[in-house]
Amino acid sequence: MAKPGYRVFETAVGEIRRLSPHFVRVTFRGDELRDLGWDGPDQRIKVILPLGDGDGDGFGHFPTGDDWFGSWRALPDERRNPIRTYTIRDARPGQGELDVDFVAHGDSGPASRWIARAEAGERMLLIAPDATADEPSGGWEWHPGDASTLLIAGDETAVPAVSAILEQLPDDAQGAVFLEVPDAADALELRAPAGVSVQWFDRGGDAGPVQEYGGCLVEAVRTWADAWAETARRDGIDGVEGSPVAAAPADGPETELPALAEDEILWEVPEPARDGGFYAWLAGEATAITTLRRHLVKGLGVDRKRVAFMGYWKLGRAEG
Repeated sequence: MAKPGYRVFETAVGEIRRLSPHFVRVTFRGDELRDLGWDGPDQRIKVILPLGDGDGDGFGHFPTGDDWFGSWRALPDERRNPIRTYTIRDARPGQGELDVDFVAHGDSGPASRWIARAEAGERMLLIAPDATADEPSGGWEWHPGDASTLLIAGDETAVPAVSAILEQLPDDAQGAVFLEVPDAADALELRAPAGVSVQWFDRGGDAGPVQEYGGCLVEAVRTWADAWAETARRDGIDGVEGSPVAAAPADGPETELPALAEDEILWEVPEPARDGGFYAWLAGEATAITTLRRHLVKGLGVDRKRVAFMGYWKLGRAEG
């Protein structure tokens, strides 16, 4: 039987560092992390949160075998540990270390409650890629191919992935990054190539929000994309094979997206393009990200195969 691409890693909290009002970096340590795989810059993992049931360290019922997910789902609700998805911010498998940046929002959910009281030394379980596995891990969506112009946009939940993506871009990369965060002080210092601009927008802090969620991000990306598309058309590349702007009209069923249902998250990741041109990576709150995708594809005629968009979460739906 093939060894699964993901498995349970036994770790402990090694260090906790607050980066800003809403970002907290946790370094997990453990010998098992020497087998950690990290296949893409926006590699997703799952953090298993302890149960506050007074039963040992909170992981007494969590299954750790190859079929951990099926066994976890079969548990009664009161014995089922919360599981949340995060992005690897950095990893040092040779040292048995993994960094995850958490977004702290008070006691809005189990992850926020855990990060508020987490202590160095406590046991933690992670579901992550296994570098020794027979099967591929997947779990990452950054596939720009040989794109010559990059557009990256997201909210605070996408900042860790964007941070890792920027650090792995080639020195000659060209493009623009737009990030929306709760507070102006959440604008982290990121390393990006000289040809990639990074703009931060904030919603006014915990006293607000002064701005509607996603409003700043949508407006800024639309403004940039409109100017970019106008330049592309002015330079006469509209309709040229491989052009980032489609020659055909943007309307039509191939560009339509259904309305979001209450429990639905839209997620679409194209194969990497091999003919240069434009590539967009959009991630964060589902409604805002879907609005941006519609504007690029339907409004400006960008080929949908050049737009990766991931609705990480949906406003109004509790974290659980």
